[in-house]
Amino acid sequence: MTNAASLSGTAALIGDPARANILTALLDGRALTATELAYTAGVTAQTASGHLGKLVEGRLLGVAVQGRHRYFRLASPEVARMLETILVVAAAGPGAAKPRATPRVSPELRAARTCYDHLAGRLGVAIADALVSRGLIVLGEEAGEATEAGHAWLARFGVSVEPVGRTKRLFCRPCLDWSERRPHLAGRLGALLCRRCEELGWIDRARDGRVVTLTQTGRRGFADTFGLHV
Repeated sequence: MTNAASLSGTAALIGDPARANILTALLDGRALTATELAYTAGVTAQTASGHLGKLVEGRLLGVAVQGRHRYFRLASPEVARMLETILVVAAAGPGAAKPRATPRVSPELRAARTCYDHLAGRLGVAIADALVSRGLIVLGEEAGEATEAGHAWLARFGVSVEPVGRTKRLFCRPCLDWSERRPHLAGRLGALLCRRCEELGWIDRARDGRVVTLTQTGRRGFADTFGLHV
């Protein structure tokens, strides 16, 4: 299959409204059942089953069987990155004359949310800004790396920068935030920071959806550790 045909096929898969709802529902990195995704997409279970089959065949979704249940999730971080990039473009509106249009997004989602397995929204962007301004990480256009001081700081914070097992995933990369139009941190570092904030009890992830809520402990922790008052 040619590149153009592959692009057209992938675009067609994403372009259906029900399938788009299914894909965005999985952007927080969770695995959901067909029943849950049917409800999210607003379609019948039978219709959802057809959509899910196409998304799995198109390698946008992966599926795991556990007992009587089948759980669906995004096939890879690359799929999540593609969807977030599409959201950035879509947020600008249909007209090229309005490139700086403000996306219509709830205050809660804009304040803090998950982007696949890392933090996004104002919180995610503020964390990236804090680490860069303190000289702990250096971000390029496509990737980032921790400085010598950054390695020491991350170790004290409880984050190991060494890869576990075999992985091709970048250590760190900027991910353009579709609501803030500025980068937050993705890659292994972004995922590790999100997980560490959960372990510390700084954030609560919504059971349904991508909203992240800061706890009182988290407000103090982000202020003391990152200098953030959110």
